[in-house]
Amino acid sequence: MAPRTNDGEPERERAASLPGTTAPVTETASGGAPGATPTATASGGAPGATPGEAAGPPTGRPEATGATGQTEETGETVETGETGGTRETGEPKETGETRETRETGRTEETGADEDRVAAVRRVAAAGRRWRAVQLGACAAMLAVGLTAGAIALGAVRDGGATPVVAAAALSPGLLAGADLSTGIASLQAHLRDQPRDFGGWATLGLAYVEQARTQGDPSRYPQAEQALQRSLALRPDNDQALAGRAALAAARHAFGDALAHADRALRQNPYNERALCSRIDALVELGRYEEASAAARIADERRPGVPVFTRYAYVHELRGDVTTARRVLDQALAASTTPGDIAYVATQLGQLAWNQGTYDTALTHYARALAADENYLPALEGRARAQAASGRRAEAIQGLENVVARFPLPGPLVELGELYEARGGEGDAAKAEAQYRLVDAWTALARANGVNADLDTALAAADHGDKAAALRAARAEWDRRRTVHTADALAWALHVNGKDDEALPYARQATASGYGNAALLYHRGVIEHATGHRDDARSHLTAALKLNPGFSVLGAREARAALKTLEAAK
Repeated sequence: MAPRTNDGEPERERAASLPGTTAPVTETASGGAPGATPTATASGGAPGATPGEAAGPPTGRPEATGATGQTEETGETVETGETGGTRETGEPKETGETRETRETGRTEETGADEDRVAAVRRVAAAGRRWRAVQLGACAAMLAVGLTAGAIALGAVRDGGATPVVAAAALSPGLLAGADLSTGIASLQAHLRDQPRDFGGWATLGLAYVEQARTQGDPSRYPQAEQALQRSLALRPDNDQALAGRAALAAARHAFGDALAHADRALRQNPYNERALCSRIDALVELGRYEEASAAARIADERRPGVPVFTRYAYVHELRGDVTTARRVLDQALAASTTPGDIAYVATQLGQLAWNQGTYDTALTHYARALAADENYLPALEGRARAQAASGRRAEAIQGLENVVARFPLPGPLVELGELYEARGGEGDAAKAEAQYRLVDAWTALARANGVNADLDTALAAADHGDKAAALRAARAEWDRRRTVHTADALAWALHVNGKDDEALPYARQATASGYGNAALLYHRGVIEHATGHRDDARSHLTAALKLNPGFSVLGAREARAALKTLEAAK
């Protein structure tokens, strides 16, 4: 079975830029004593100066979505602000049922995972009230910013020709603190009044990138591109728009372009957090891990905080240093103050725990994430995956059905299809096939909007589709970038096409960095078995099942069958 690492975003789609003010950290990632500065770095050193723009809008975390309509003047999609179950502060609407639940201290949901979520919610009640105050402050700042922008534009109309921007007030970080759809609608209205605000156009472009990722809607990417181009036409080389272009290129899996745009932005502003983070992402996705590690250290020195900490952790995880990765993520969680940041980082910890086969720990982290944001899709997907690995397949199926009903992305679609296959009930084969067909539909939509979906195609089609197409896609992706994931995808595509001797070097390369991923170890073991390397096959299949025995409902079953065959042949 192919690893489920790409859902239409960069391979580490969850390692996303999460802006917002971070709380002081009093303990370094390495566990040393706190320094004299108010914010610690991921590496444990003192932070550098942190001038420059606020963080860009987050990538990879869902926001509540609203109804949409078309603007008469621009034709762009405008969010109405009716946010489907959230207030404008980002807190869940309280119904009579939830009030009763709160007063009794019990939830009406059943099951251990719901109990975990409820317990964390009770503990976090005071924190939520404080975050509501913070969100109100963000809204007030945005209102002040719009007024300041109007004053600035008035000066231009009085005789100036230079484009203006209320840069601080319309920074992308403000959009991260409130409802994204409402923020986009406000920006659109602002830009109709002040069309020469280059910073506003850059922020809108970044917001569209975020919306495309969180809603699984690649059609937002052309809108993002238009907004960013408008910003650069008004003010060439403004670092906010260049950083936005880097984020957009990364979202479309054009990682070479993402690196170029990030470097250009950093020449204008070495402290641009979005550009620093996009540079790390691009280097990781290009397989340039040593450079990515150096870039993470530089970003940590310049802009320590949640966005950088999560990337720093992933670079270490890729090199097999799970201890450091976990420590840094713990630090990132301690630094998180907004519901979105808490949900994001807790989900990262859940994923790390799941990769190591510690499912109870993973479920606890996912409960923390869902207590902060009950609609956070990566946490819902991760919880379902951990439930399936724990043998709770009925709950996992129900959870994934809810996820794909809202956002049918390749990863959860394939996972749900495989769970149907494993269940094997009446009609399950047809249900599984329907999920795999939806992957093809998503891939076509993504490509139509400029997303390079070859890795998604290779991973899904190798197991559940056109094997020849899988190999073509894997070869194309390997030509563009050489990561552990592309090496694995090419190895597996070669294997399913009967080219095991050619596959073996790629399978070995996929596991060479020390990255602890059971699916990669499983693929290598199967290919070694097929090429007659029985001892190596036994070693890697055993390692896969020891590391994460529930890494894939079908893959784990096949790994056990292969080991039985190898043992019988001894």
